[in-house]
Amino acid sequence: MDQKQIEEIVRSVMASMGQDVPQPVAPSTQAGAKPQCAAPTVTESCALDLGSAEAKAWIGVENPHRADVLTELRRSTAARVCTGRAGPRPRTQALLRFLADHSRSKDTVLKEVPEEWVKAQGLLEVRSEISDKNLYLTRPDMGRRLSPEAIDALKSQCVMNPDVQVVVSDGLSTDAITANYEEILPPLLAGLKQAGLNVGTPFFVRYGRVKIEDQIGEILGAKVVILLVGERPGLGQSESLSCYAVYSPRVATTVEADRTCISNIHQGGDAASRSRRRDCGFGQTDAGAESVRHQHDPLRRHHACIRFDSTFSDCHARDCLRE
Repeated sequence: MDQKQIEEIVRSVMASMGQDVPQPVAPSTQAGAKPQCAAPTVTESCALDLGSAEAKAWIGVENPHRADVLTELRRSTAARVCTGRAGPRPRTQALLRFLADHSRSKDTVLKEVPEEWVKAQGLLEVRSEISDKNLYLTRPDMGRRLSPEAIDALKSQCVMNPDVQVVVSDGLSTDAITANYEEILPPLLAGLKQAGLNVGTPFFVRYGRVKIEDQIGEILGAKVVILLVGERPGLGQSESLSCYAVYSPRVATTVEADRTCISNIHQGGDAASRSRRRDCGFGQTDAGAESVRHQHDPLRRHHACIRFDSTFSDCHARDCLRE
């Protein structure tokens, strides 16, 4: 039984119940036409791919007063607007899209970054104390500590005492790492080196949490640690990445307020190709402490920070002196 037969059965049943029968929509005959937002309609096709651009552009408001306004609003945002209601309830297609997006978000949390992918990027792979995904979701405390094997690997295979150590971790979104890696890590490393900084050996931490960067910085003696980690996915958005930067991290003394975070890095959010500068501060140090690049008068307190754009393609270290 094909789709046309199913739709014919649906129409015949609706006609027998005395309900209005929706007419099938004729496909567009214009070759090469760009996809546009669907016109406001009450028709809900069973054949629509819920993950397609057409489904996301669907407008379910019945008999709109200004259809052009709804179309423009729908084009301007990825939010769930203009979906209409069936009495007090959501329309069927709107509900199905919600469930499909929720399923996609759950999938990306449970998926694993393939070992083949890590090897293809030339990254050293280490693990936290977590052994599997189920334990990762139920024991976040263990995801904040490196395994003994990981500690030995870092000491033997990584550059010690770097100015900046860059770390990649799967976090709660596998797709965030695999989708954004090429646009972020290589330009970031190139920008740091161009700024004259000693960059450590980049590596991948499986089952890592944000606080694991404190132990990494302490083991390697890094002045700054930058962690690129997958964010907890939202509905329909499973590719969002976060960057956590911290100055002179220590397990015992570093607190969450010491971290600087750039979140929502993905094509539909803070896109990796967008050129917009950010300032990331790494907290005030004690008198006489050394900054990322230079050592200043020990009587001055200073604030070391790194200025870089959201693409991480242009990174400049600088010192912001404060009395």
